[in-house]
Amino acid sequence: MPIRPYRRRRSVLYVPALNHKALAKLPALACDCVVIDLEDSIAPSRKAEARDAVKHFFETRVADGKEMVIRINALSSEWGADDLAMARQCRPDAILLPKVETARDVLDANDMLDELDARASLWLWAMVETPRAMLNLGAIAALGRDRSARLACLVAGTNDLVKDTGILATPDRRYLVPWLMQMVLAARAGDLDILDGVSNDFRDLDALGHECVEGRNMGFDGKTLIHPAQIDLANNAFSPAPAEVEDALAIRAAFALPDNADKGVISLGGKMVERLHLDQAERLLIKAGL
Repeated sequence: MPIRPYRRRRSVLYVPALNHKALAKLPALACDCVVIDLEDSIAPSRKAEARDAVKHFFETRVADGKEMVIRINALSSEWGADDLAMARQCRPDAILLPKVETARDVLDANDMLDELDARASLWLWAMVETPRAMLNLGAIAALGRDRSARLACLVAGTNDLVKDTGILATPDRRYLVPWLMQMVLAARAGDLDILDGVSNDFRDLDALGHECVEGRNMGFDGKTLIHPAQIDLANNAFSPAPAEVEDALAIRAAFALPDNADKGVISLGGKMVERLHLDQAERLLIKAGL
């Protein structure tokens, strides 16, 4: 299994597979990633039609640098296996698995991809959106340390968590925050990226802006979105500040000096800086587009 590359995932836009107008507009959008959805946004009677639409889209699209992901239906559903086989043929960057509740759910998808002889760089993302998933979060995230399991990213499914638990969805998300923090902690333990859930009212950009800032402060890598109007706010919130970029560039330059090539710790600006800070700096610079 190849080393998993780090990608900018500040803005991750869901697009229904049957929204042909939205799919046609994707090259003009500034989002980092697109998730083409075969699950919640598609009625049961149109699942096969949506699958054909996704296949046609990937056959005719011109690559524009965006990370492309396909969200399939759950493998336990009547559509999941066919979705997975079709998605593998489309050669997206990743496949998003909904309703993941145990580590076995991810491993089953991985085994099916291996049987389909999928390329090693086809990654899996996992939705965390049920109470059972929260209880098994540690075991699910631990698969990120096993490169053969393909898992690269966790996605908070906040709408389903609210529905399944019955908590009150307040504007400040106070009852969700403890679970969101658990997701961030598990993702970091598993060396995974973690994406915040959607903001449902795409016209309320103030609410979205608050959630984006809150999500970044909690440690999320980006925000899942439902409308192009939300992209700029997410990109701005999850982009590093100029001072952070300046510090990261200084760390990278310092470790690049010949005298520091074999050092694990150096002094920079009166502070001790370790190699782990170089790793953090490199990730930040990628997120900044540098």
